[in-house]
Amino acid sequence: MTTTPTDTLLQKILDETKVIAAVGVSTNPVRPSYFVMRYLKMRNYRVIPINPVAAGQTLFGETILASIADIPKDIHIDMLDIFRRPEFVPRLVDEAIEHLEDRLKTIWMQVGVEHAQAAQQATDAGLQVIQNRCPKIEYQRLNGELRRAGFNTGIISSKL
Repeated sequence: MTTTPTDTLLQKILDETKVIAAVGVSTNPVRPSYFVMRYLKMRNYRVIPINPVAAGQTLFGETILASIADIPKDIHIDMLDIFRRPEFVPRLVDEAIEHLEDRLKTIWMQVGVEHAQAAQQATDAGLQVIQNRCPKIEYQRLNGELRRAGFNTGIISSKL
């Protein structure tokens, strides 16, 4: 069972987050992951892109990494934003717990992504967990911007 996060918790996470590692971010500007991370970058978050297919390329001023394990030890990651299907979440949570240790605060699973066991594992490791939400949408909703810079249709979908 997924617990619905309060607006207070969501705002706290968004206010305290400075660096977001985005697993599964695309270099294709029409993909939702690209659009979301570009928006968050424009809102002064540092975005660390992770995508093994595009590793070594540059996106949003950062070198795309192949995996969570490749995040340099000197970078504190506030949020791990997961743009992968639910079946990939347990491995990503394991990798985050193993490699980011005390450098991570929040696991955030995008719209359509939920995994109860992985969420519980992350919670047990002391991490905040948000499932089936988009930080861009929540940022805009909580800051009165939902009709700016996209998602103006009233229908939100991650399918192309």
